[in-house]
Amino acid sequence: MFDIAVFGSLFLTLFVIMDPPGITPIFLALTSGRPAKVQRRMAWQAVCVAFGVIAVFGICGQQILDYLHVSVPALMIAGGLLLLLIALDLLTGKTDEPKQTKDVNVALVPLGMPLLAGPGAIVSVILAVQKADGFTGQVSVWCAIIAMHVVLWLTMRYSLVIIRIIKDGGVVLVTRLAGMMLSAIAVQQIINGVLQVIRGA
Repeated sequence: MFDIAVFGSLFLTLFVIMDPPGITPIFLALTSGRPAKVQRRMAWQAVCVAFGVIAVFGICGQQILDYLHVSVPALMIAGGLLLLLIALDLLTGKTDEPKQTKDVNVALVPLGMPLLAGPGAIVSVILAVQKADGFTGQVSVWCAIIAMHVVLWLTMRYSLVIIRIIKDGGVVLVTRLAGMMLSAIAVQQIINGVLQVIRGA
């Protein structure tokens, strides 16, 4: 009733794409300045949003893309551009301004999507669901998806301890570092999308 090879393959793929260790500084930067209770809630909300998006695309992702006439490369480029806008805000310090962050739920965008449930994760899940053989394969795929989101939640939930250690100055440093990392991820997504367009031409 369970295919460990399918589970392991998808779990490792999603781990590399979603990158729980790498998401930690970005999560800390986007949620800094909020009460610990709110940060914990945002960690849970981000994981729920990501799982919801992944689940929808896992069930009927190819049909959605076909209906909207959207190609996978276009999805990757759009996601990369959105992440790049967020990265620029982190790098320039605009997220330090209370008016821009206190009333915005970053757990939905950009954390839930496209940072966690980004084009790479969506495409990987669509392909895994399509390739899974029978009931056993499907169970293994969905167990891998659930397990990955549990890991993401644990990583963000307990990364809040870091904030209490590094204080305000450390948060500013982490914010700039997160902006740099996120901009690199965004540019790489755009490059991957453009390369796929060129190969398909």
